[in-house]
Amino acid sequence: MDISAQIRQYIVDNFLVPDEDFTDDDSFLEQGIVDSTGVLELVMFVEETFGFAVPDEDIVPENFDSVSKLTAYVKQKMSAGVPVEVVLV
Repeated sequence: MDISAQIRQYIVDNFLVPDEDFTDDDSFLEQGIVDSTGVLELVMFVEETFGFAVPDEDIVPENFDSVSKLTAYVKQKMSAGVPVEVVLV
């Protein structure tokens, strides 16, 4: 499963939003899909699924406010060779 599909599936499964109710470019916050607590859940999902720690300064709407933005962020971090860290839950 590609990154975008994994993110969409996580949103559908955990925020109980039907897949057909949002596009990859829809703002999670503006559409009411994710609130501030949900953003923290997305951060934990990214860390656990893709194996890198998300620095606090990266938790901004430019990175976490849509499937497209989050996919681009994950791809950028993975291609930049971000050190994989063990994320304890």
